[in-house]
Amino acid sequence: MNALSGARQAMPGGLRGLVARAMAADLRAFVVPGLDIARAGGLDPAGAGLRLADTPRHANVLLIAGPLPPDLLKAACVVWAQMPRPRAILALGADNIAPLPAPDAIGALSQDGLAEGVATLRKAFAIGAFARNVTHFDAPALAARIEYTCPMHPEVISDEPGKCPICGMFLVEREVSGAAPAGDGDHKDHHGQGAHEHGKSAPAQAAQSDHSPHAAHGDAAVYTCPMHPEVTSDSPGSCPKCGMDLVPQDEGDAQSGHAGHSGHGGHEGHDDAQDIPGIEPHFMSMVELTEGKPASPDGLIMEWIEVPFGPFFPGLPGGLGLILTLDGDSVAEARLHGAKPIPLPSGCPVAELPERLAAAFPLTHVAMRALAHRAIAAVGGGAAAPDAAALERERIASHLNWLAGFARQMGLVRLERQGAALQRVLVGAAAADIAAAAPGLRRFLDRVRRTPLLRSKLEGLGGLTGAKGGPVARAAGTAADARAKDQAYDGLDFTPIAGGNGDALARLMQRFAEIGQSLDLIARAGTIASSRPSSPPPSTPPPRAGHGMATVETARGPATLHLTLSDGTVERAHLTTPFEDLAPLATDMVRQMELADALISIGALDLDPRRLAA
Repeated sequence: MNALSGARQAMPGGLRGLVARAMAADLRAFVVPGLDIARAGGLDPAGAGLRLADTPRHANVLLIAGPLPPDLLKAACVVWAQMPRPRAILALGADNIAPLPAPDAIGALSQDGLAEGVATLRKAFAIGAFARNVTHFDAPALAARIEYTCPMHPEVISDEPGKCPICGMFLVEREVSGAAPAGDGDHKDHHGQGAHEHGKSAPAQAAQSDHSPHAAHGDAAVYTCPMHPEVTSDSPGSCPKCGMDLVPQDEGDAQSGHAGHSGHGGHEGHDDAQDIPGIEPHFMSMVELTEGKPASPDGLIMEWIEVPFGPFFPGLPGGLGLILTLDGDSVAEARLHGAKPIPLPSGCPVAELPERLAAAFPLTHVAMRALAHRAIAAVGGGAAAPDAAALERERIASHLNWLAGFARQMGLVRLERQGAALQRVLVGAAAADIAAAAPGLRRFLDRVRRTPLLRSKLEGLGGLTGAKGGPVARAAGTAADARAKDQAYDGLDFTPIAGGNGDALARLMQRFAEIGQSLDLIARAGTIASSRPSSPPPSTPPPRAGHGMATVETARGPATLHLTLSDGTVERAHLTTPFEDLAPLATDMVRQMELADALISIGALDLDPRRLAA
């Protein structure tokens, strides 16, 4: 095994044997890209004996659910490096996970594959938990790199040496990990004090600078340290205290604020200020430290910090990246981005497109498979087979999957378990099974609607208008639904449901209403033809050239595929998903929210961050 390499051939005895068997019985998994993907694949980690960990530090199993694109594989390497030993990798439905180590157990992306993989890991932990040797692993994203920053303005960061554009001091060299974002607030000044604090910014360590008693030695040049002016030298070099480059005496004084630094209350320089008893000489005031910083809505001028969340943050969809600029515990700005676009291989045979598109979007694989078949049929001027019942089954399962994740985000464990259990029943179920489960599902939704905690927490939170379609738009009163013009729904008496004020509670109730509507539509359809809907008859060859377009209303909103075929292969495929519509609206929605409310509001949108390269 890579994680438990060097495992002994026999069970360790004595106390170590007992501890190893205890470890084997207590496997805690961190799931990538996320539990939403695992549930969509029909996985039940708890049913296989795995406990879920919200952070890599609390996990000893990295559970990979399905193939990961390159950018998420790099992020998974950071997760793996953070997990304590002994640790193991269980890869389900993922053939190649490099640059991660080879998996310790593999299996199909199914509950049976998960159970077999867990059994393999239990044996491996029982035998190899105290291996003498372990395989060393370096995450590429954590490789050390050199950057340059200003001692007095740590938000100024450069990849090359130079001077600070704010105060003119020489930038100093520091070594940082490759995963640290620029301006991440981890900078320490030369007195060991943090230049940033999480929350309202405290004054940074005050700059000290006294004129050196050895300021001049005749006409010879004298070099000094900008941070320790008592250090002088007749020749260039480095400060023995902090390692900064020594600068000429006059230039060092100017950088330290002793020569004509205007703009601070009318003083020509800090030397003119009188020393105050009990205060260090030339103490830099809060006014000076916060000069030029942005002002909060309450009028206070504070230090803002950037905090990244994702792509594996438990409260967000798997693969979603979010960077929040925090003003204390409030969100000043937000940037939201999806996973890097998945490229469609050049020259993809047209017959392979539906399955490739379905694999790229595991949360809506039925809808994406149907979308591809419809677009291909449109190229030839025809229509795909009706698929409304299969689409509605996936809509119900998708809404329940979102509910389970949303409940976990808010700490409602019982609701999470119930939602996940019902979702597993719906995945791949026949129409008769859905009809049998419908009464219990409706009673469950009624109980959740009456939960006082949900109403009090979500009402008025995360109000959002302007969405073009999907449950988010319909929860704000916009009756936009591609099913209204979909021939597959002819004869099913479909009418869009819309209404609400667009807050998180309205989005919850909208999805519950759509689950009930989907149950009715499946009952009217009578049967679900296939687990892989819209497959054309084998005798019907796909068109070889031309352009076609199709739209399908997925669980999150309309998805549109423009397809160009040439000589039986895909020349161009342009896909528009609900993510492109919702992502810019989400960044505006969370401004001035408290951090916890912002994360819940984004979770209530049910985003799917996956994209397809044009």
